[in-house]
Amino acid sequence: MPDMNRMAILCGGGPAPGINSVIGAATIRALVSGVSVVGIRDGFKWLMQGDIGAAVPLSIGAVSRIHFTGGSYLGISRANPTRDPRYLEATTDALLQLGVDKLITVGGDDTAFSAMRLAAHAGGRLRVVHVPKTIDNDLDLPHGISTFGFQTARHVGVELVKSLMVDAKTTSRWYVIVAMGRKAGHLALGIGKAAAATLTIIPEEFGDGRIRLDHVIDILVGAIVKRKSLGHDDGTAILAEGLVEQLEPSDLETFGELERDEHDHVRLAEINLGDVVKVRLRQRLAQLGLQTALVSKDIGYELRCADPIPFDMEYTRDLGYCAAQYLLDGGTDAMVMLVDGRFQPLPFNQMLDPRTGRTRVRLVDVRSEQYEIARRYMVRLRPEDLDDANSLGALAAVVHLPPDEFRRMFGYLVADAVSHEELRLTA
Repeated sequence: MPDMNRMAILCGGGPAPGINSVIGAATIRALVSGVSVVGIRDGFKWLMQGDIGAAVPLSIGAVSRIHFTGGSYLGISRANPTRDPRYLEATTDALLQLGVDKLITVGGDDTAFSAMRLAAHAGGRLRVVHVPKTIDNDLDLPHGISTFGFQTARHVGVELVKSLMVDAKTTSRWYVIVAMGRKAGHLALGIGKAAAATLTIIPEEFGDGRIRLDHVIDILVGAIVKRKSLGHDDGTAILAEGLVEQLEPSDLETFGELERDEHDHVRLAEINLGDVVKVRLRQRLAQLGLQTALVSKDIGYELRCADPIPFDMEYTRDLGYCAAQYLLDGGTDAMVMLVDGRFQPLPFNQMLDPRTGRTRVRLVDVRSEQYEIARRYMVRLRPEDLDDANSLGALAAVVHLPPDEFRRMFGYLVADAVSHEELRLTA
């Protein structure tokens, strides 16, 4: 067994801008302190099979400029060592064979869960720290603190949506844009709010219950009708892909057989949410006598491996430094955070959601003024649209319905808007 004074770094989950900055900063901090560093290729994939061949020595020369680039210098995977205790033991043994007694994991909620389970299984043989990475922004950090990669992904997403907005106006069409976000709508909302998209629909606005696909369609119809009543035939609607996971089971059948990943999550990238919504929306509009040009567009993979913007480069270099320093100082079993510019460890045992036994997820707070402002600037049916006779008449005229019939058909959407306002006022 080699001398136990080596740090390892591995990356799990999906790519996010800034991974390489973490790798570079952590490596340099350890090496200047006399601790050697190995990078583990492809996350837990090979370690959990007992294979140590995926470990590569890291040097300052190799990593000193990788912070400018997207992707992952060490690759990445969603391999899940928590599926079987034998995988956890194989992972522990492989790291010990490499002389590793300190491990930095870089990833989202699933990788964080793997890290805490590995640390517990190792029983003191390994010290483990986790760095929060995900463009979904859904790890349970304090309010206002992003997971790394989110700001870059939002920046790139806004640029893409800006171009689509120009195309929509130029060609008089509507874009149905699906943005990543498995459990939370932060990225979709962040892109939509910053770009001033016509509207954004996220899972959190529906509460904890199941979502009906027709409800989503009616929200979109309401926006299209309202835009037409104001003299506009174009728009951009952004949907969070996580809407799929809250759909009623009968609506999920629309998507056919669903593939799942190593963590038993539905492979949302394999689901054509935009296309399904486009087809159903076109049918609904046709029933109302409207013909609107619709185009579906996914923006996801374009965001994950973009070169990080300066915010994420600086942020992730800080996180990498703090993760390495925490381990060098004897720390373990925590996630790295920067709160008001100061390092703060979040112990693993405070990250679990007691209801699920999994890592706690941060959702969009639909009671916040930030969300209320976003809603105010969206084009949606609102109470005043149906309360004002002139406005109601203009809306009903677009679809050639009597005003009372239009109110009967779409009034429940307005009730939802009232409920959101009441929630905010009582928060």
